[in-house]
Amino acid sequence: MNFDINKRKNNYDRVAKEIVEWVLVILVAVLVSFFINNFIIVNATVPSSSMEKTIMTNDRVIGLRLAYIADKPQRGDIIIFRFPDDESILYIKRIVGMPGETVNIRDGKVYINGEELDEPYLTVATEGDYGPYEVPEGHYFMLGDNRNNSADSRFWNNTYLSEEKIVGKAVLRYWPGIKKLDY
Repeated sequence: MNFDINKRKNNYDRVAKEIVEWVLVILVAVLVSFFINNFIIVNATVPSSSMEKTIMTNDRVIGLRLAYIADKPQRGDIIIFRFPDDESILYIKRIVGMPGETVNIRDGKVYINGEELDEPYLTVATEGDYGPYEVPEGHYFMLGDNRNNSADSRFWNNTYLSEEKIVGKAVLRYWPGIKKLDY
């Protein structure tokens, strides 16, 4: 009878140890996931057609939060950022105008400081004329790739994106299917 009590106690101890191990594994997984999602990557969904054909409506994208630790954002980068008119919303657009530049849009083409910008990622010319926009230091002028259906710097109340509002550089579409976002 004493043997039976010890056997039950050993079974309870083994089950308790197993439960503690599982709780620790789950806790570590949650902490690692939290760290990666808040300090390494940013996960975003594109809710509109503003970046088509580069990124389609409802595509899911991963951005690197650390992309601009050593480097500055460059013209042509697709970035994820806090929308200047409502910082609770994440936007995805392409950097077109750099700090200190003048941006004009005329006859379907973008001009930077009077020079036409080569934009091989566009499939349709931009309708309408916009600008000139004088991009302040520490800020960027953002446009969608589908310019005729994009709520971008041309239409925002706060026209320019402050560098501090950049969350990450979009590098990979992972849904549907995997696609590297080339610049």
